[in-house]
Amino acid sequence: MPTSPPRATGPLPPSRTEPDGSAVVRVLSYNIRSMRDDTDALARVITACEPDLVLVQEAPRFFRWRKKLARLAAASGQVILSGGATASGPALLCSLRATVERTEDVLLPLTPGLHRRGFATAVVRFGGARLGVLSCHLSLQKDERYEQGGMLLDRLAALGTPHAVAGGDLNERPGGRTFRRLAGELGDCWTAAPWGAEYTSTPVDPRQRIDAILTTPGVEVLGCGVPLGQPGVTEEDLRAATDHLPVLAALRLPAS
Repeated sequence: MPTSPPRATGPLPPSRTEPDGSAVVRVLSYNIRSMRDDTDALARVITACEPDLVLVQEAPRFFRWRKKLARLAAASGQVILSGGATASGPALLCSLRATVERTEDVLLPLTPGLHRRGFATAVVRFGGARLGVLSCHLSLQKDERYEQGGMLLDRLAALGTPHAVAGGDLNERPGGRTFRRLAGELGDCWTAAPWGAEYTSTPVDPRQRIDAILTTPGVEVLGCGVPLGQPGVTEEDLRAATDHLPVLAALRLPAS
């Protein structure tokens, strides 16, 4: 599988809670293409990444969508936090390590002729750290995508948490104006601490980074990238699971 040159190597730091209440958490962002591909491979990839939070895009939205998403969560050691059809595709999964304060699914304004978009959001705690979380899948249309970028920033601020993480399929490379708008206010985790590989599309021939994890100031990024080399993650499973590569980040959250 051709990829961009790997950066830092070796496994990311494991999840843990420190005596002072701060926490190291693993966050995975993954476009799963409505689980239309090899769901066993998909579950193996998620399980091997050992995430505390999974920011899903293109979750199932139609017939028995909750049952399909619940089956994936159970197969990968997660539980459903929010989203799915009620957010028009984005969803959040979490491990039992997370303490959930609240969730909210947000539908964005519909542009006639374009796909409905939304955000899956939550406020969770790990140890003494309180975190806002948002999963997104931005528009293919550049002007609508730029407006949605502004809505994302507003929604993160409205969560009212000292720290927040957003992730998803931005449908844009880092040089695009929406990506630059987001990275101007949030930290791009890949840029802060590159690890693994960079490009997320497509699994067979990755040549562009259109998926990202971003954080508010004060969150320390310990490593972020496509989890090539992560124990248990195989190139065969990455190709078979869906049409995007996942992004995995290890973050250190200060105690709130």
